[in-house]
This record gives sequence, structure tokens and C-alpha cells, in this order.
Amino acid sequence: MPRDLRPPVDILHYEIVQEQASALGRMGRALEQALARLREFDAVHALPETPASVQPVRHKLVMEAGQALWMLVVQREATGLRDSRHIMRTYNVPGEVQRCMGLVPSKLGSS
Repeated sequence: MPRDLRPPVDILHYEIVQEQASALGRMGRALEQALARLREFDAVHALPETPASVQPVRHKLVMEAGQALWMLVVQREATGLRDSRHIMRTYNVPGEVQRCMGLVPSKLGSS
């Protein structure tokens, strides 16, 4: 006789919730890592103005953080957590990253 006598729908619901929590964790860690790379870059290049030679690198880091932020926000919304202000405060997300969340970077030279 099987030990788990719960209805199959309850077992499925439990597994879905478990996967949602796991995905939220992965997305949160990805955002933390992207923001850390951006902050490390900014710490190394802490000048009043970013030299033109490193601006594309920084822009790429900002866009990567924006993508990671977007993925976390979407994942949270899929689980019913609609207010993203908590994410912005908890992860201390810079405004420039917030503004580019969800944007798909265009390829240079293409129209």
C-alpha cells in the first residue's frame, strides 16, 4: 500500500509550488549576480564620468541586470506576487536597471 494517500491533484499542486519556489530562487540569484557584476564594474571605474571606451561594456552589464530583473518580476507575477517594489528595495536595484527591464537589446548595425 502506498504511503502517500493524498489525491493526485494535491500531489501535483505541491510539486508545482515547489518548482515555482525553486524558479524564484534561481531568478533572484541571477539578479544578485548581475547587479554584483555591475557594481564591481562601477567600483573599478569610479570616475566622475565613464570613459567612452568602457561605456559599451557598462551598457551591456546594465542590460543584463535589466533582463535578470525582468525574469524575476515575471516569475513573481506568475505566482501571484504583483508588487515589485519589494524587489527594488531588497536588491537595491538602480533606476537605470529598472528603466531597461524587459527591453531587448538591439543588434548594432541592424534595422
